[in-house]
Amino acid sequence: MNDLAPLLTPEGRALLDEVRGTAPADELAVATRLRREHPAELVSAALGQARLRQRAAAKFGAEDAGRMFFTPNGVEQSTRASVAAYRALRLRELGVTSVADLCCGIGGDAIALARAGIRVLAVDRDPLTAAAARANADALGLAGLVEVREADVTDVDTAAYDAVFVDPARRGGRGRIFDPEAYSPPLSWAVEAARTAPHAALKVAPGIPHEAVPADAESEWISDGGDVKEAVLWFGTGATAPGTVRATLLPGPRSLLGRGLPDPEVRSVGRYLYEPDGAVIRAHLVAEVAEELDGGLVDPTIAYVTSDELRPTPYASAYEITDRLPFNVKKLKALLREREVGILTVKKRGSAVEPEELRRKALPKPQGSNAVTVFLTRVAGAPTMLLGHPV
Repeated sequence: MNDLAPLLTPEGRALLDEVRGTAPADELAVATRLRREHPAELVSAALGQARLRQRAAAKFGAEDAGRMFFTPNGVEQSTRASVAAYRALRLRELGVTSVADLCCGIGGDAIALARAGIRVLAVDRDPLTAAAARANADALGLAGLVEVREADVTDVDTAAYDAVFVDPARRGGRGRIFDPEAYSPPLSWAVEAARTAPHAALKVAPGIPHEAVPADAESEWISDGGDVKEAVLWFGTGATAPGTVRATLLPGPRSLLGRGLPDPEVRSVGRYLYEPDGAVIRAHLVAEVAEELDGGLVDPTIAYVTSDELRPTPYASAYEITDRLPFNVKKLKALLREREVGILTVKKRGSAVEPEELRRKALPKPQGSNAVTVFLTRVAGAPTMLLGHPV
C-alpha cells in the first residue's frame, strides 16, 4: 500500500467497514468474494488496513484504531495512547497551547495533544505517513486543531509555537538504532531544536545512555502496565531543575524523582524480595526505592532489593521468599515435585540461563496446582535460586 486515497473514497470506506474484524483464516475467502465487485488492489488494501487496525488496537484502543489509518511502520513505532496522553497533559500543565510535532508519524502524539486542547503542527517527510496523520486527525474529529505538513523537519520554522516535540526515527534497514547520533534526525539536532523553544520534549529509546542526556534536560523513563515504553528528555519544565531524573509509572501517573542517593548497601536475603519497575531501573533510581523500603541489594550488581519488612510500593513488586538455594536444576526439580507445583514462573537478573529452558527441565510435568516463582540471580556473587510467591 503506497496510497491511502482509494481507502478514503466512499467505496474504500464501505469496504473497510465490510472487512472489519476479518480473521486471518477467512481473508482468502473474503478477498475472493469482494473482488467480484471491487478492484483487486482496493480489496487488498482494505484487508491490509483491517489487519493493521487489529494490531493497533493494543496501542490505541479498539474504538480509535477502528477508525484510524495506519502504515506497518506507523503501528510499530507510534506512541501508545496512554503514554502520549500523559505527555500531552504535562505540556498542557506547563501552559503550552501550541506544539510543533516534528517526525509526527501517523499522528499518535498529535492526536493526544489535540485532545488536550493544544494546537498542533504535525510534520513528516514521508508522503504516505503524512497522509495517514492527516486522515487520522480528520477521522477523530481533530482536523481543526491539527495541521499536517509534508516536509523535512530540519526545514520547519518552529518560532511561532510554544513547544517543540521531536520523535526521531530509531529504526533503520537493519532494525533498531541504538546510537542516538544515528537517529533520523540525530539527537544532537533534536536537542538544538528543543533549546530554541520555550518548552520541548524529545522522545528517545529507553536504553539511551545516561551520559548522552544533556545537562540542561530533565530525563524521564516511562512504563505502562509494568512495561518500559520510552524515555523523554524535557526542556523548559520550570518546576524541576535541569538534570532531574524521573521514573513515571502508568496508569497513575506515579512519578519517582531522583535524589542523587548513593548505591544501596548489600544485605543478606531477607524475608521479602522486591523487583523494581523497569522504568525505575532504567532511570537508575533503585537506591530511592531501596531507601523507601528500608532495604538493601542482594548483590552489588543486581537490581533486586531485599528487606525483612513488607512495605507496599507502586515502584516495585514484592515477593515473599521461602527458599534460597545454590543454582542446581536437580535440587529445584525435586523440591517442585515434593511441593506439588504445577505453575512455575521464572524470572532472572544476572543469570545466563534462559527461563523457558529452566522451566522445561525443572517442571517437565506439572505435579499439582501450587504456584512458585523462582528468581535466577546472583547473591554475593554466587549463582543462586530464590523461591517465593508474590504478595
